[in-house]
Amino acid sequence: QQLRHENLVNLLDVCKRKKRWYLVFEFVDHTVLDDLEASPSGLDYDRVRKYLFQIMRGIAFCHSHNIIHRDIKPENILVSQSGVVKLCDFGFARPLAASEEVYTDYVATRWYRAPELLVGDSKYGRPVDVWAIGSLITEMLTGEPLFPGDSEIDQLFHITKCLGNLIPRQQELFYKNPLFAGLKLPEVNELESLEKRYPKLPPAALDLAKECLQIDPDKRPSCTELLQGDFFNKDGFAERFTQELKQKIQKDARDHQFQKNPKIYKRDKGDVLEERKTISVQ
Repeated sequence: QQLRHENLVNLLDVCKRKKRWYLVFEFVDHTVLDDLEASPSGLDYDRVRKYLFQIMRGIAFCHSHNIIHRDIKPENILVSQSGVVKLCDFGFARPLAASEEVYTDYVATRWYRAPELLVGDSKYGRPVDVWAIGSLITEMLTGEPLFPGDSEIDQLFHITKCLGNLIPRQQELFYKNPLFAGLKLPEVNELESLEKRYPKLPPAALDLAKECLQIDPDKRPSCTELLQGDFFNKDGFAERFTQELKQKIQKDARDHQFQKNPKIYKRDKGDVLEERKTISVQ
């Protein structure tokens, strides 16, 4: 079943040809990674705020349907020519498990992995996506990855050097994880806080990043809560941009003119298009 939302890349067709299945997605112009490569020193604040608003909007929708993305990173965030953001590559996405179930341990590109993932916690949830978004905030504003670890242990060092020690559960899982056998948790003598590392960034952006990047996943706000917070609402940004976004989405729809619900029909032997059920969202 396909989740349909303005900030998720839409699946148009499913095609079987010569015993192979093909997924046909809408075309979107470029990625946030392309933007960062074109602007190595980072994107302007207003643009980043518009991107973050849409990223959180898309993830909030996924979370409301009990889906976690698990691989949010610049190359998985598409941007149309009009500036509409669409999350893609749900290859690692999966439904939230019941409380007694566990997840596979390897998900997400290392630089954007939450500490609970790095230590091998198999009972993670929505907060891993919030962490990944937090990692993107300073990267989009500066052009530099926030925690560019070379390995899992190096990644933990980058995180704890900036944000402090892991919580007890994470420390316990670290020492039980065979991957870290014979290793000790990184010791940090002096923290390099986000404010110290990025003294020129807007305080509001750093505050948002700190909310997302809390070591304890239970303390991270949901995307819905963040969308209702000061970063997007203090100066009326959310209300203004919501209207602008509607116009951008309508423009993209006119430009594409794709058929949203293709009928089942036969092209040739072994080649069938399959109709997809969709969930609409306002």
